[in-house]
Amino acid sequence: MKSQSFSLALLALASGLLFAGCSESSSTFNIGIGAAPESGAALYFDGSREMLDAKWTYWEGPRLKAALPIKWEVVDDPVDEGSAVSANDPSAAGGLYGAADIVTQKKFGDKRVHVEFLITTEGGNSGVYLQNRYEIQILDGDKTKHGMAAIINETESPYHAYNGLGKWNAYDIQFRAARFKDGELVEKPIATVYFNGQKVHTNQTINKVWGGANSGLDGGNDKGFGITDRPGGLKLQAEGHDVRYRNIWIKELDLAERDTDF
Repeated sequence: MKSQSFSLALLALASGLLFAGCSESSSTFNIGIGAAPESGAALYFDGSREMLDAKWTYWEGPRLKAALPIKWEVVDDPVDEGSAVSANDPSAAGGLYGAADIVTQKKFGDKRVHVEFLITTEGGNSGVYLQNRYEIQILDGDKTKHGMAAIINETESPYHAYNGLGKWNAYDIQFRAARFKDGELVEKPIATVYFNGQKVHTNQTINKVWGGANSGLDGGNDKGFGITDRPGGLKLQAEGHDVRYRNIWIKELDLAERDTDF
């Protein structure tokens, strides 16, 4: 029997009631599975087709093969009542990342992000991209620096915090964008990441855009080191896998100090 509906759970959270799916290891109300948007944050996916179409679009990268409307399918939440969206876009079949990635229409600099995801099958692969550049990996079975919850190729995978197949997981991220002076990079981007309520990366410097031009903004500039001073949306990657998303919210920030810890 399914638990209380996800949409009702969000309402309960907003009223100050604890959602049964919240991470027990989290000491912060707005962190972990089922976390409600914190004050000042905006909801970017609530499980509905309407919000998907209103707030997201395809990333128009060099490998784009998909065409609007978005072909990511809104499906039943396999754990709780309600709905989620599946990244299994047919245009990305065979792992063709960049062919059908979706990105928020709104672009961001510094931000606080909450994303929940569920992998349905072994080896399920997707990714959450900060500023459409820097990937927080989603990859079942991979415990390397290219693996689950790694700031890709920058950190080791905190695989121990992964809930496993068929279960919801949550990323809570605070991100400070790169800083520029007279068009020159003077401070690299940094991020702090919680995975299912556990702090797994703290003020981690991000050195480049990994994966080339098909991965994200500036990926083709100077082998990814040519970061430019332009904002980007939050991107979710399609790789032809049924990875599902729900409860995505974002709060815009302006972090004067080079510190993302929270």
